[in-house]
Amino acid sequence: MPPGIGPAGEALVAQWYARAGYEVLDRNWRYGRAGEIDLVLARAGTVVFCEVKTRSGVGFGAPVEAVGYRKQTQLRRLAAAWLSERGAKPRSVRFDVASVVWPARTDPTIEVLEGAF
Repeated sequence: MPPGIGPAGEALVAQWYARAGYEVLDRNWRYGRAGEIDLVLARAGTVVFCEVKTRSGVGFGAPVEAVGYRKQTQLRRLAAAWLSERGAKPRSVRFDVASVVWPARTDPTIEVLEGAF
């Protein structure tokens, strides 16, 4: 994967959400050594925590397949920390996974799986 494709994929997904009416609250939010949340977004009382996976192809499976049980558990813990740190009390919380497939010399394909887990 070329350098910079991951951050570029995250930027594309942030734009996708913004066009869909979401407010981007945080990008690459870190909680010490516990990990990072790629995107935190909000719309209509719902806070969305989104994991973005960007790949140059699907030879090793779709990017969304890289978000297994361990990653889901980590993201839930990080989301709880983010909500606590912010004192946020949203009406609802959702976990999305965004897949960006971006082969060389072609346009990227973005798929967002809302409520992935």
